[in-house]
Amino acid sequence: MRKKVIAGNWKMHNNVQETKDLINGIKEGLKEFKPNCEIIVCPTFTNLLTAANELAGTEIKLGAQNMFYEDKGAFTGEISADMLKSVCAEYVILGHSERRTIFGETDEIINKKILKALEKGLKPIFCIGETLEEREKNLTFNVVKNQIVNGLKNVSADNMKNIIIAYEPVWAIGTGKTATKEQAQEVHAFIRELLKEIYNSEVAENVIIQYGGSVKPENAAELLSQPDIDGALVGGACLKADSFLSIIKAC
Repeated sequence: MRKKVIAGNWKMHNNVQETKDLINGIKEGLKEFKPNCEIIVCPTFTNLLTAANELAGTEIKLGAQNMFYEDKGAFTGEISADMLKSVCAEYVILGHSERRTIFGETDEIINKKILKALEKGLKPIFCIGETLEEREKNLTFNVVKNQIVNGLKNVSADNMKNIIIAYEPVWAIGTGKTATKEQAQEVHAFIRELLKEIYNSEVAENVIIQYGGSVKPENAAELLSQPDIDGALVGGACLKADSFLSIIKAC
């Protein structure tokens, strides 16, 4: 039985005090019920240490939003895997559509980051997904397949247990639009079948595949009820403790 994983991607939001307030709000809310899922919060780089201190002694995991594929050097503005490890980060989001479209990250770059994260003991949350134009041209499966095949190049079957895949249709991220539960399930099932072809049935059955794209309290339950959807990568709705807690409850 695959566990559900709810991760909050804070994107470029919250200063130090806001980070403390949000995490304490989540911790307070979790005193009222026992979550049936793993919870991850992914603040900005400048708030990772603050978040780590606030999360100490809890079961909430810490993740980062990005990292570079080199260990150190003249890479102004970049953050290494070792730096993330030093502030107790366990997960790192890689391949997010905003990194692909705004910052020009290619499948090759994302693959390098995934391999480095795994080498250093970090667990990638590997994001994939099609644009609205690609969906309207019926290219969804082609796009998703290429992103997975290229992004997971040289990743062993054994290492797949340390990777979460997050299917995030680009047209649904921050737009208020959400894939229907049928649309999301269809792509998740395709991903699982593709992993079976690339690796084996065991990998395909055990890998965690999240859905992301305007997940909110109102639609979380129906999305999470689908057989191949193993959690959510939450954007805007994770920035308020009550809405994030509602999504956690939907598990």
